[in-house]
Amino acid sequence: MECDNHGQDLILYCPGHLMPCCDECISTSHSKCTGIKSLAGVVEKTKIEKYKETVETDISSILSILDQLVNTKSKNIKTGENNYKSIHKSIKVMRQEINKHLDHLEKKLCKEADTIWNQEKSKANYFLDEIEGKKTNLKEMKKQLLTVTSQTSKLQTFLGVHKIEQQVHQCQRYVELLENDERAKEFDIKMKQNREIENILKKLESLGEVMIVKTEVAMNIETSVRRKAQVESREQSNINNMTMNIETKIEINIKKLISDMICLMNGRVIVVEWYGKVNLLTSDGKLQKHLPIPGEAWSVTQINQNTIAITYPNEKAIKIFNMKNETVTKVITLDKACYGLSFSNGSLAVGLIHDEIHIIDLEGNTLKSIHVKSESFLEHFVYCNDRVIYSDFNGEAVNCYDESSKQIWRYTQDLEGPWGLCTDSYGNIIVVDCYSDRIIVISKDGQDSKVLIGKEDGLKDPKCICFKHNESSGFICDSRSTYLAKFNLSSG
Repeated sequence: MECDNHGQDLILYCPGHLMPCCDECISTSHSKCTGIKSLAGVVEKTKIEKYKETVETDISSILSILDQLVNTKSKNIKTGENNYKSIHKSIKVMRQEINKHLDHLEKKLCKEADTIWNQEKSKANYFLDEIEGKKTNLKEMKKQLLTVTSQTSKLQTFLGVHKIEQQVHQCQRYVELLENDERAKEFDIKMKQNREIENILKKLESLGEVMIVKTEVAMNIETSVRRKAQVESREQSNINNMTMNIETKIEINIKKLISDMICLMNGRVIVVEWYGKVNLLTSDGKLQKHLPIPGEAWSVTQINQNTIAITYPNEKAIKIFNMKNETVTKVITLDKACYGLSFSNGSLAVGLIHDEIHIIDLEGNTLKSIHVKSESFLEHFVYCNDRVIYSDFNGEAVNCYDESSKQIWRYTQDLEGPWGLCTDSYGNIIVVDCYSDRIIVISKDGQDSKVLIGKEDGLKDPKCICFKHNESSGFICDSRSTYLAKFNLSSG
């Protein structure tokens, strides 16, 4: 059989990568791998019939597990359907209770309005009746005044007019007193709305929250492949057996200071300029375009196949960007300048200044706040397995904290300016040590380390590092983005 990459015969076997190789593969990608064997020898030692039996057993085992999953998931769907219907009923009951309470409040307020209005209306009508009585009296006085004639003596006429005048003075006094009488004021009936209603309506964006709650399903997955992988995992997680080699250097000539870099799921690369543009490169390192995102970017992470997130420290914001439509779909604003960014299990971890890492959902809601210590801004870290591992450039250290703000470990040995970092599939931390021009691996428990490559391997002024998606190879970029170094990592 021939090698797909080089067209040469597959004659060797790399136990570190568990793959057949040709001579060219060994010289370019596996030069530092140990234990290279003859493919024919590996095949010779393999008992084919027993090998086939093992594979067949594994197929049966996997089929059994998948059947179990189908049955469990089918029952799960039925249970979920019943719960879904129950939710609809609960919403209706909730609405009925709310309506019932609102009906009660409506009747209570209407009754209060009836009482107040009837009382005030009665007072007004009584007042009108009183005024009408005064008017009748005045009209009667006017008639009496006409009956006083000059035919009577002057004294009698005077006394008659005087008597009427006294009654008029009483009515005049009545009118004067009306100026300060509450009954003479105009009135209106109004309603003052309870301000709590407006506040409730503003705050009440939903009657509740519908969510999916997932529970682990116990599966007895025990195949020869899994057993073998477990053994290999224990062996390969030993950093003393790890080796790294630079396969090739690619000139990119962006020639700007950079702050971050990631490999996308589709193999392309994103290089972020220091407070600048977001550059998209092809999988072979050619500049494809500047992504049309306004602002001065700092750090980037990938959320899914078509979506990335970028921090903008000066704007105190994270911008969610759709790669397919080339549009900013959401801007999450924060209360402090934000730098480093990492995505894991549906949540974003964002570094705020130098003492706090917030775990937020994709709507910007803070889920947790991790308080840490760093002499530098929190510019580079990874968030996985409920832990954050960050580099402290000025403090010449790499730190690991859990979500309760407890420091798990701190590594300082022989570091001279740690910057970019990433983790391999076993949880080991691969760190770029800028000032010493080295790539260092730190064990996942922070106890051991090993220099993987340095100046003698052609490494100059490295700044950022990232793995390709689900691969043991990736890229290193220098601080001024003049080149990408493609590397291969072997676990020995």
